Amino acid sequence: MRQVVLFLFFDSFFCQRSQTSSLMMSDSKWQWENATAGAVAGFATVAAVHPLDVVRTRFQVDDGRVLNLPAYKNTAHAILNIARLEGLKGLYAGFFPAVLGSTVSWGLYFFFYSRAKQRYSKNRDEKLSPGLHLASAAEAGALVCFCTNPIWLVKTRLQLQNPLHQTRPYSGLYDAVKTIMREEGWRALYKGIVPSLFLVSHGAVQFTAYEELRKVIVDFKAKQRKEDCESADTQLLVGILVTDVKLRHDC
Repeated sequence: MRQVVLFLFFDSFFCQRSQTSSLMMSDSKWQWENATAGAVAGFATVAAVHPLDVVRTRFQVDDGRVLNLPAYKNTAHAILNIARLEGLKGLYAGFFPAVLGSTVSWGLYFFFYSRAKQRYSKNRDEKLSPGLHLASAAEAGALVCFCTNPIWLVKTRLQLQNPLHQTRPYSGLYDAVKTIMREEGWRALYKGIVPSLFLVSHGAVQFTAYEELRKVIVDFKAKQRKEDCESADTQLLVGILVTDVKLRHDC
């Protein structure tokens, strides 16, 4: 769902500015536009689905043995329970690092992706193959992981805090980073980086599939428009000939 929302926002923001059949323009002049569109899409996506992300995170760590986390029966029960016990603030726990992470992540992702595509498309007359789209997306994903892993780690820890904690270890993003650095060292900010790098393949496949499907749809629509234009030209020509014949007949 998150990816669907993201692509919808990205297309709404960016694709109105370009009628290309590719997901991103590969020309260097479009790279910052790609980054801006990705950042805006990332922000809008988090704002739309963040409460569900909070619920998902709590479900993932709830194994029945964590005493300071309430038990949730289902998604609806979790949302209502969090809203009742913690208020709107609970549903948007970790919102600032999530917004920061998503905005930075998708901005960088689309920027790195367009740069990679530009590099791969040099000295190529034809469109990029699915394999090169896959390589571009994987490269962008790996770079983004190294840039943003600390933000996602802090976001997850903030989301897992609730009123049942005897002490709230982090008061916010800055306090969390400072505390982790002081108590665990800078390497702690990169916990989970290895599985995150493996998950890059998931996003790469999604982007490649999206690129290819979108290319097919755009090409199909372009062909339809061409056929419609040819049909309109034919109708116009027939109309002119009929009018000419009629005028000659009337004379």
